[in-house]
Amino acid sequence: MTNNVVKFYSMASMNELIHEEVVKSFSNFFVNSNYILGPNVEKFEKEYSNYNGTQFCIGTSNGLDSLILCLKSLNIGKGDEVIVPSNTFIATVLAVIHCGATPIFVEPDIKTYNLNHCLLENVLTSKTRAVIAVNLYGNPCDFSSILKFTQKNKIYLIEDNAQAQGASWEGKLTGSFGDVNAVSFYPGKNLGAYGDAGAVTTNSKELDKIIRSLRNYGSSKKYENEFIGHNFRLDECQAGFLSIKLKYLVNWNNERIKTAKIYFNELSNIEGLILPTILKNAKSVFHIFNIRTSKRDKLKEFLAKNGIETLIHYPIPPHLQVCLKHLNFKEGSFPIAEELAQTSLSLPIWPGIKEKDIYYVTNKIKSFFK
Repeated sequence: MTNNVVKFYSMASMNELIHEEVVKSFSNFFVNSNYILGPNVEKFEKEYSNYNGTQFCIGTSNGLDSLILCLKSLNIGKGDEVIVPSNTFIATVLAVIHCGATPIFVEPDIKTYNLNHCLLENVLTSKTRAVIAVNLYGNPCDFSSILKFTQKNKIYLIEDNAQAQGASWEGKLTGSFGDVNAVSFYPGKNLGAYGDAGAVTTNSKELDKIIRSLRNYGSSKKYENEFIGHNFRLDECQAGFLSIKLKYLVNWNNERIKTAKIYFNELSNIEGLILPTILKNAKSVFHIFNIRTSKRDKLKEFLAKNGIETLIHYPIPPHLQVCLKHLNFKEGSFPIAEELAQTSLSLPIWPGIKEKDIYYVTNKIKSFFK
């Protein structure tokens, strides 16, 4: 066992940089006694909408709740179908089910891991109400093609932008293409809170009003409830922290991109190892750097013995999860998603990771394949 340890993810460098600002923010929050939907939430909502190039941002409790709010604001429910990727984090699918709608899986592009727009027409029915496009691992979808499909068929586009704050397609930031878009600020995200947090972005004044009400018991005026709502509000304390971190997001994303370039340069042309594909019109922010190999489990074990932490995103595709057995899928139903689940391995990538540690990872991978 080596003495060298490379963590899969660490917030230490980021935390050290903003420590004083975070302490000051909490102190102000504590003293001012504005605990629910106060000035911090309002401030962050304006800052994030300005950053993301959308007219509105509504702070929420987490990414799953953001997706639910997106669907409910569009009145999507029982009897409706929503197209989702067959490889994604389970929250994308859970949101559809929580709203009473039916998730319709579409396989990904095997190179980008994102929704394959060429397959959308195959699953379109009279019940199709929306497509949820997931910018998986920080890599943008082909929105030029997806928008052609949704606009042609007059259905809604929802972005699941949980992993891609700062990514862009043809120069436009993700989280601004859909009718409504969900964001997660889970601590490990490119822009992460110190607990659960999320947001919805939109350019629709009407949807903004509906979502603000839905997140707050269906009420826009105290004790008057227009909708069957939820308590899906962004925490005032977390909003203050997110405002601080938003100032550093561009630099932190650039650090991820720099790390990814080293991985691409050092790991290309290794027989038996597949690297992610980034389309020419896309700018990824590499929330995850995902490699693939048929020797995934042995490679993971080898790297662990050499002090390198890795993760598998995601070992069981949604259609094979026990909670979705009522959808009656079985092994082989979505072979590309299943292949990704069996071959994918995520390497360490985070702001503050030392260059020598990145090269240590790449050298060990090279030695494994030799």
